[in-house]
Amino acid sequence: MSKPLECVTGAAWKGVRYFCTTRSGGVSSGALASLNLARHVRDDVANVDENRRRLAALLPTEPAWLEQVHGVQVFDADMPGDGGPCPRADAAVTTMPNRVLAIMTADCLPVVIGDVDGVALGVAHAGWRGLAAGVLENTLEQLRQKHSGASAWRAWIGPAIGQPHFEVGADVLQAFVQADPRCQEFFAPGGKEGKWLADLSGLASYRLRMAGVDDIQASGYCSYAQADLFYSYRRDASSGRMATVAWLERG
Repeated sequence: MSKPLECVTGAAWKGVRYFCTTRSGGVSSGALASLNLARHVRDDVANVDENRRRLAALLPTEPAWLEQVHGVQVFDADMPGDGGPCPRADAAVTTMPNRVLAIMTADCLPVVIGDVDGVALGVAHAGWRGLAAGVLENTLEQLRQKHSGASAWRAWIGPAIGQPHFEVGADVLQAFVQADPRCQEFFAPGGKEGKWLADLSGLASYRLRMAGVDDIQASGYCSYAQADLFYSYRRDASSGRMATVAWLERG
């Protein structure tokens, strides 16, 4: 008998439901066991479809999946679609009740952003490239355009690779520090010359605060260290993907 589908989430949020899946509760096997939700990782398509069906059973509508490219493009999920391929974007926003937003991760940051009253909502996929290039700021700007009267903003940073396991080169350090020298505090010396340990969650929290988000919660889960719960591309080259989903409940 397969394990039940397990999820992790954060504090209660007025008008908002959100969670990140774990790797438990699906039908994929081997290195992709068991709830792999990605179709681009050489999993059996039938397995992925069944895993997505199990996820959809927890949701009010089918998720708006994205083709993620480690960029900064934000998809407006409220715009009429033509039923074509998934939009190429690394974030999505909505003000429509029960419009489920979704991103997939396996070490990168999944970030849920919205106003405190549950009127406008967004999700973003932030690896170091997207984070340095401004994907979170772009998402927040789109949300502000959709809800200019928001009284305050909050965010949840989901499971991602932790600093002790995320060794990067000087190019990653410079991508952040050249834009803002204060980002240096989120890098510790690595085990080799010219290597650094980057705190992605800390960098995201800092950039969100600088952009005007006052209430920020980090999940505290490390995708690399907790192999029983999460996929990790850094740990396992043949890795599945978790999904972070979020939607508005009002109405």
